[in-house]
Order: sequence, then C-alpha cells, then structure tokens
Amino acid sequence: MSRGRFITLEGGEGAGKSTLARALSERLAAAGLEPRTTREPGGSPKAEAIREMILAGQARDYGPFAEALMFSAARIDHIDSLIRPALSRGEWVICDRFIDSTRVYQGVLGKLDKAVLAELEAVTISGLMPDLTLILDLDPEIGLARAAKRRQPGEAVDRFEGETLAFHRNLRQAYLDIASAEPQRCAVLDATLPPEALADAAWHILRERLPLDHRAS
Repeated sequence: MSRGRFITLEGGEGAGKSTLARALSERLAAAGLEPRTTREPGGSPKAEAIREMILAGQARDYGPFAEALMFSAARIDHIDSLIRPALSRGEWVICDRFIDSTRVYQGVLGKLDKAVLAELEAVTISGLMPDLTLILDLDPEIGLARAAKRRQPGEAVDRFEGETLAFHRNLRQAYLDIASAEPQRCAVLDATLPPEALADAAWHILRERLPLDHRAS
C-alpha cells in the first residue's frame, strides 16, 4: 500500500489551527481520501497525559531542556502509535503542531542549544518529516484575544498563553524565519482571513504541492 501524506499546522496561540485542521479533513474526505486529524502535544493516550502536565506548567521550573524532553517523549509515542501506522495505511495525517513548535518554543525562545535540539529531534522523529507545513501567521495581540474568548469560565490560562506579549511576538518571528529557511516544506497563510477563506487558501496550497491523485511511495 502506498504511503499517505503528512501535513502539519503551525502558528501562535489563537491562529485557528484546529479549525483549519477540521476544514482540510472534510475536504480531503470529500476528495475520496482518508484523513486523520491529531495534535501535539497529545494525539495518543500517553501523549495526552504528558500534554496535561506540560500545559499545567509542571515542567517549566525544570527549564527548556526538561520541557523539550517531555515534548519528545509525547512525540515518540504519538508517532509510533498513531502517525506512522496511519501513513502506512495510506491515510493523510493532519497534525496541529509538530517539530516546528519545539524548535520555536524550546529552541528559539527557550534558548536551548541548537545542536542539542537537533540531536533530540533526530532521535525523536527518526526521519519522519512533514510533507507540507502550513504556518498560520497572526498578530499575537489578535491571537491571544481569540484564545481568551474561547476559554471557558473558570478555565485556567495554559502554560504558553500566559507568557508575555514580547514572547509571542518573538514566537511569530521565529515561525516566519523557519518558513523562509525551508520554503519547499513550509507555506505561510494569513490567519486574519475568515475561516472559510483561510481554508480555501490552505486547500489551494495543498492541491498545488501535494496532488490528490498522487501517493508517496
């Protein structure tokens, strides 16, 4: 059986990644393909347990390296239990966050040594790179306002939403730098677009770069 395709969505808080993942999944299904949506950290029972710890801030006091190790542990289980099996069945996997989030949050902003991070990434993903990464670009003030609006009454602000505005501005630039460095894999989308228009733009890029009548071997 031919391998499926692996698409990742990246961007700051409130950029609309989850909404876009659902929209792309619906369009892929309508095109006769078998999509699978997932997220990081999380995507598998063990990884979801680690997600709760990370977003609760339990790794923060131990520094960016410890936090990166937790992300990596979650990612290994996620890849082994969900992503690789789905791709081997010919499914198209859409993942809300992947390696670029670690590169940005723990690497650029956490100031984790690049060589250490690269080695950790290599061991964690074992050659599994996205076929396409869509980076949703948005002014962090707008994104944080969106995130606050969707928060349920009494729900705590998570580990990353609670960071400073300067942190989120640096995060935005770090994502744009990744897109500039890897244009063959990455494409930047204007996340101020209405959801349907954003889905149209993403679908156009997907169709252009990953023809639906083609399967990776």
